[in-house]
Amino acid sequence: MAELSQIIDDFAFLDEWEDRYRYVIELGKALPDLPEEQKSAENKVQGCASQVWLVSHVKDASADPVMTFEGDSDAHIVRGLVAIVLATYSGKRTSEIVATDAIDIFNQIGLVEHLSSQRANGLRSMVKRIREEARLKAAA
Repeated sequence: MAELSQIIDDFAFLDEWEDRYRYVIELGKALPDLPEEQKSAENKVQGCASQVWLVSHVKDASADPVMTFEGDSDAHIVRGLVAIVLATYSGKRTSEIVATDAIDIFNQIGLVEHLSSQRANGLRSMVKRIREEARLKAAA
């Protein structure tokens, strides 16, 4: 999976929206498939027009644990958005996750303005769910 800094650099290099769109799809293709048994109602993100699943893992039992995430979607472009969201949050401490709004990163790379309202709402739902899970893990 691509590192967030590399994704941001790659977007800065791509001038045309069509090239950026293709890059998002490539990121989605590189995302490991989520096993079918994890594509459950419990892992499904509500508020997405496409089907999106997110699975979270806590790496340690500290007061500020590291969380990792897996995700998948049945739509190519959305799968790419999932890859960017995971690059933003996976492997970070809960305090970092809660303090980071991935929507700011999507604005920085110029993606939000090119998403349909349904995809933008789905993106916000993914970000909200991840940050809420991190907040709950930090409070536990």
